[in-house]
Formats: sequence, structure tokens, C-alpha cells
Amino acid sequence: MKTDPAGVLTGAHYLDGDFACGEGAMAAGCRFVAGYPITPSTEVVERISRRFPMMGGTFIQMEDELASMAAVVGASWTGTKCLTVTSGPGFSLMMENIGLAAMMETPCVVVDVQRGGPSTGLPTMVGQADMMQARWGSHGDYELIALCPQSPQEAFDLMIDAFNLSEIYRIPVMFMMDECVGHMTEKVVIPEADQIEIVPRKLTSQTPEEFLPYRVNGGYVPEFARAGDGYRFHTTGLTHNEHGYPVMSAECQEQNVRRLIYKIRDNADQIVRFEDDGVDGADIVLVTYGITARVAQMAMEMAREQGVKVGMMRLIIAWPFPEKRIKELAGKIKAFVVPEVNYGQMVLEVQRCAEGLAPAVLVSHGGGGVHEPETIVEAIMGAAK
Repeated sequence: MKTDPAGVLTGAHYLDGDFACGEGAMAAGCRFVAGYPITPSTEVVERISRRFPMMGGTFIQMEDELASMAAVVGASWTGTKCLTVTSGPGFSLMMENIGLAAMMETPCVVVDVQRGGPSTGLPTMVGQADMMQARWGSHGDYELIALCPQSPQEAFDLMIDAFNLSEIYRIPVMFMMDECVGHMTEKVVIPEADQIEIVPRKLTSQTPEEFLPYRVNGGYVPEFARAGDGYRFHTTGLTHNEHGYPVMSAECQEQNVRRLIYKIRDNADQIVRFEDDGVDGADIVLVTYGITARVAQMAMEMAREQGVKVGMMRLIIAWPFPEKRIKELAGKIKAFVVPEVNYGQMVLEVQRCAEGLAPAVLVSHGGGGVHEPETIVEAIMGAAK
């Protein structure tokens, strides 16, 4: 399905990552946004709120982040593509309703423009310390998808992918930008509407009498019925059967939650996305994401000039994590080097998946800025020895 031409500002533009993110959401067909202002994400909804009146979209500034996420979950059940935008402290407040969205299988996208934390932290400065929260922030067992753009162009392109993935798997998708990507301005090329492929909501073809909201017929993802179309059904955050009704039993929990987990795990090979640069034959492999990938690119080139065989694996989708690729590389290299603007998060996944075959060296930065390339080079040289 092609996108709605009204949602596409075509051509070449100079946009910051926040504006590009907003343009990507509109091009993906998003027509409802609820949010609460928070640095450094506010420009996303500022852009959307100015453009929505021209395309029939609705933006609501809610009283806080809890209400924003709740509004998105409710609005999605009308069949509308929905978005909310926040940063670290607001992301924490959204977690309960993100879990609700996962349990109710509600398609939506949550943008987190990461800043330094914890608590109020560094509102105007970069961080990458929400990565584990994106995966494990709400309680209970669930799986989701998280994308990590490294540029304003990717903020546009990957936002379309985020909405498509949310529709395919009926899950909340996390969009893990960071302050540097959000506030940097670069050329962004936006294609014509007929060149943008979007995934529509998978609406049921069953009659209201036949329809059961969580019946999957041997698959993983149930069909969707919009509120207001004459379908009468129940949906809840409680453990529920295919009718949507609460059933308090271990058997129903197994059927209900196992499907939430395995609709992602069993499709991980189709979802996982990363970019390799010179990893074949490398002794050292950098594992990077977001703004840190751009700094690591400079460090890699500097290390190569000193004779080190170093490559880079950039996470485009961080969750689900590319376990198979890390395991494959671990048996061939001396070490992984993982620079992060935190004190160690995704490096733990690298260590887990490497299974002791290769060490994973953390190059940490507490936030408020990015690494100096020389710091990463020093870690590469140390690992190479």
C-alpha cells in the first residue's frame, strides 16, 4: 500500500533529526499524536502539530506522559496509526501503559530522544542509557522491537519502518533516538508518496458474529477490528483467552503470553537488522548504535591507519538483538569493542551472545557529550594486543 500524499513533504530538505522523525511519522500514515513537552524531544511534536491541520491529523498535548501513552493505546483501537514522543523521565512514566499495549497487542510507536540521566539528569545533552529500559522497562514477559537511527535521514526512513513493524506484529515499537541525532541538522531526502510502502492495519474480514479478537488460527498475530465498526469484543491487560475475556489460570497465561513472546522470537531473523563494515577478516569488531556509530566510524579509520584489522557492526534494530551474528563473529575475532554513552548496557548483550569465545570491551561515556575518537582507538589498540 502506498502512503497518503498529504503526509509527505517531498524533496530535499535540511532538517534536524526531530523534524525528520515527525515527517517520517506523517509519511507512514500517523494521524494521532498525544504527548507532553520534554527536552530534547519536543521539536518532533512541534513539527507534527503545525502540519497535522493540513492533513486531518489530531495532536493532543496531554497533562503528562502517563496520559499521553494511555491516549495512544485507546486511539489505536479506532484503527488510527498513533505516536507518542518523550525523553528519559517521561519514558519511565510511560512504562506501565507500554506493558498494557503489549498485552492488548496494540500497534503504536513510542519515540524516546535519549538524554543524560538518571532522574532529571542533563535535559539538553546526549545519553544512551535507556536502551535496556526500552526492552525490559515494563514488568512481566513481553517482546518488542526497538530501532536506533544514526542520522536525520534515518530518523525519517526508520520511522516508516517502525510503523510498518508495529502493524505487522501488533506491538508497540520503540524508536530510540538520542539528543545528538535529534538536534543535528543534515540533508534529508523525502521520496514521492508513491515510492513509500506502508503496511496498513490488518482489519478482519470476519463478520461481527464470527470475530474473536485474539483468535490466531495457528499463527501469531490476530486480525484487528476497529472500535465503532459494529464489532463487540473485550480487550484487557489481564491474562485473557481468544475472546478477550480474563481467565485466571496458568494454562491461559501460557497460551496468552507465549504467543506475545514468540511472535517476535520466531520471526527474529526477519526483524533483526544491522550494518556490517569490514568485519570479514577483522581482528576487532566495534558494535555500535545511534550517534556513537558515527564517532566509532572515525575511530575505526584511525585504527586501520595504524595497521589494526578492525570492522564495525552497527545496530539498526537493537531489539531483538542480533544474537546469531554476534555468536558467528565471536568464534573468528580477538575481541568486540562496544562504545556507549552509558556505563554498560548493550555490551552485556554482546557478552552474553559471545558465550566466552571473545571478550567484549566496554568504552563508556556517562553522557553530556560523545566519545572522543581517540578514546575508542585506545580501546581498539588495547584489545588488539
